[in-house]
Amino acid sequence: MSNNATQASADSFDRADAAFLWWREMTGAESGKSRSGKDRAALARLRRAAPQEAMTEEATLRLFRALRYKNPARLPRVAALATVLATIRKNDSGQKFARRIGRRNFGDEASAALKPARFRRLLDADTDDEIATAFRRALAIVGEEANVRDVARCLLFFEREETRRRLIFDYYAAGEDDAAQA
Repeated sequence: MSNNATQASADSFDRADAAFLWWREMTGAESGKSRSGKDRAALARLRRAAPQEAMTEEATLRLFRALRYKNPARLPRVAALATVLATIRKNDSGQKFARRIGRRNFGDEASAALKPARFRRLLDADTDDEIATAFRRALAIVGEEANVRDVARCLLFFEREETRRRLIFDYYAAGEDDAAQA
């Protein structure tokens, strides 16, 4: 393979896709197979675990490898992601995470599933434990159904200002046409 082809394949790698594949394999979702005992037990442990505890789970380390990380400094964030993804029961690929928890349209203040104060706490989360807790609480409010890829993107890059800006924009439906949503 040429050097340009190698670079192109490296550039096209999407961590959100890798996280989705890990989630799908762990849950057996969208494949029609029932969950295996091993995966069910790992998911149960991850659902109850704090990110610090989740770092010792083999399933978390499989996710770390699937995401192609090499730096152990990323392990706590990947562990937080594993605990959050373990709570998602159904993938909603048609709607971004913040749209699912947010307003139906910009003018409808009362329509948000996650109330504004709780959304601000999610945005203010700083540690991996706080981030995982805020995301899991938000997912519980929307019935543990979310866009797995979008949740992965949000969580993996939560420290980036652009990620938080996108969450705010989507939560408040700032880019949505109110007439189309009515």
